[in-house]
Amino acid sequence: MEAMFAFVSDSLSLFSSHHRYIAFCLSRSMSDNLHVNLNCKEPKLDVPTTHSKPNKRWRLAFATIYCARVLHSLLNEKKNGSKLPVAAPSFDVFNVKPDAFSRIDQTTLTEIVKEKNVDLLLEFGGVESVADALETDIKNGISGAVDDVALRQEAFGSNTYKRPPAKSLFHFVVEAFKDLTVFILLFCATLSLGFGIKEHGLKEGWYDGGSIFVAVILVVSVSAVSNFRQNRQFEKLSKVSNNIKVDVFRNGRRQQISIFEIVVGDVVGLKIGDQVPADGLFLDGHSLQVDESSMTGESDHVEVNSSHNPFLFSGTKVADGYAQMLVTSVGMNTTWGQMMSTISRDTNEQTPLQARLNKLTSSIGKVGMAVAFLVLVVSLVRYFTGNTEDENGNREFIGSNIKAVDMVHSMVTIIAAAFTILAVAIPKGLLLAVTLILTYSMKRMMADQAMVRKLSACETMGSATTICTGKTGTLTLNQMKVTKIWLGQEPIEVSSSISTNLLNLIQQGVALNTTGSVYKASSGSSKFEFSGSPTEKAILSWAVLELDMDMEILKQNCTILHVEAFNSEKKRSGVSIRSKADNTIHVHWKGAAEMILAMCSRYYDASGSMKDMDDDERMIFEQIIQGMAASSLRCIAFAHTQIPGEEHEIGVGLQNLKEHSLTLIGLVGIKDPCRPGVRKAVEDCQCAGVNVKMITGDNVFTARAMATECGILRPDQDMTSEGRR
Repeated sequence: MEAMFAFVSDSLSLFSSHHRYIAFCLSRSMSDNLHVNLNCKEPKLDVPTTHSKPNKRWRLAFATIYCARVLHSLLNEKKNGSKLPVAAPSFDVFNVKPDAFSRIDQTTLTEIVKEKNVDLLLEFGGVESVADALETDIKNGISGAVDDVALRQEAFGSNTYKRPPAKSLFHFVVEAFKDLTVFILLFCATLSLGFGIKEHGLKEGWYDGGSIFVAVILVVSVSAVSNFRQNRQFEKLSKVSNNIKVDVFRNGRRQQISIFEIVVGDVVGLKIGDQVPADGLFLDGHSLQVDESSMTGESDHVEVNSSHNPFLFSGTKVADGYAQMLVTSVGMNTTWGQMMSTISRDTNEQTPLQARLNKLTSSIGKVGMAVAFLVLVVSLVRYFTGNTEDENGNREFIGSNIKAVDMVHSMVTIIAAAFTILAVAIPKGLLLAVTLILTYSMKRMMADQAMVRKLSACETMGSATTICTGKTGTLTLNQMKVTKIWLGQEPIEVSSSISTNLLNLIQQGVALNTTGSVYKASSGSSKFEFSGSPTEKAILSWAVLELDMDMEILKQNCTILHVEAFNSEKKRSGVSIRSKADNTIHVHWKGAAEMILAMCSRYYDASGSMKDMDDDERMIFEQIIQGMAASSLRCIAFAHTQIPGEEHEIGVGLQNLKEHSLTLIGLVGIKDPCRPGVRKAVEDCQCAGVNVKMITGDNVFTARAMATECGILRPDQDMTSEGRR
């Protein structure tokens, strides 16, 4: 009896401690049963809304049996010492995120930028508020994660434009049939075929007209198929050529991505010569001038700043300065995309050869028509005056006694003879010969990796007599590296020999007077990534790897007051900074050596001492610059001056940088190797009678040395007339 009570007590205790588990199992079983009933394919008839007594008894029995089985299972698990399974919750948890970018929509962004609505921008809270609404850090950019980029593309679209559908083969066939010569040939072929069959019968009468039709079909087929294939290949090439790289800041790192991968919220870096990749707002920068002629037609450059005009449009180009912009619209939502969607740029301009061939064909056709008409008139006059005879020597026209059938037959013969003259006069083989020659030329050019979109381009290129080419990146590899250093009038081989004060000035001038950047992974890697123009990357690489420059520390220790951005006219860039340590103001200049040298009246020697520069010493520096230029080196000079306290108190040096009485810090020579195969290509062009000219903004001695190395100039050729290329 005591054993029975102990068993019941243990059972009740166990049931009490796990009643939730039993209740869960019971409810889950009933839920499953209900789910099965609802999904049963058999029809249910008259299901009552209330349960009857037998139904209640059945459910009570089911619950009793189920609980007994669960209790028995629990007792066995306790006896075996096993733990109870943890029941999963009977509900699913969803992390419901509110709508992304709910504070601003694409319509508002487009209205702000497209209409240059400063009031609406200020009402929204300024550029910073727009960036905050787009979840963008104005310094570090967006996170750049895959899901973040995908979310932005879904919300605001991708940076691609709608392209017209690709032209089909039928389109090129129709274009080929529009040629005047083809039209005349088809007309003559039709008449020749009809009259030939009428006169000689179907068996032999189709020869003349059929041969003309075959020639026309062959010309049209070759031209249409060739143009169709080249158009498809050119479209593929256009996708590659339009896929330019753009500097963006993502997760604090400056990196280059495809222009098609830009999304709304990206922070994009702009410099001189860059095309603005999307619509956006000005964040930070200096002396930004934008060429908006592609949008407005006005040639004057527009100043973009944070106060009066912070708006940037896709398709415009940076003419001066540099900046960072916040992307607000991409793709078809940009002003450029909306404008280009209504413009068709399909032109059918004829090449000189096509124009001359059409003129020749037209002239020959007119002469042929005149001769054919004259023959027709003479033949008709002779026929109706009775001066023509048939094969038996009888007169063909005998007045009213002639049969109508014989008269029609004679008229058809006369007209057929006239049109035969017209058909013969048209140069049927000229168009085919030209098409085959251009096709052969196209194949030869493609073998030389020259893509040809239209056959007529071969003729246009064949008429070229002069090729003008740039130097950097075209004749050279665009892989620049600092190879020579001059401090004072002495070359420096080892960076450790540079004095401390001079080293600090060089690092300061390189780090703060640049549009490039240096990125180092935070994981402790010793590998650096340099961005910017090839010249900037070469100088930054030299300063970081050889002079141990820390760009971030230098930027933290100084405040930039004013920037003069580099452009092709000034060939120099400058910056004024305030040192946080002693509150002094310094001006640094960097640029073409001959330009910077003209601004200096003193120089630092190798030991770091400052010396005055007289005419003799200036001549020595000019010879050093010419010597580096003669070695195909791009010579860059650094200069510095400190603004006295009494001057910067009244604002001197804050807006207009001092450009005279500077101190020359040093010179560096940057080498850009010549591209392999350039000399052979130049020689081939010269042998073909094509004159090659090099256009560059480098020092004239550097240009001459590179032109001589590429074979554009002969070593004994002077710098006048043909020497200046």
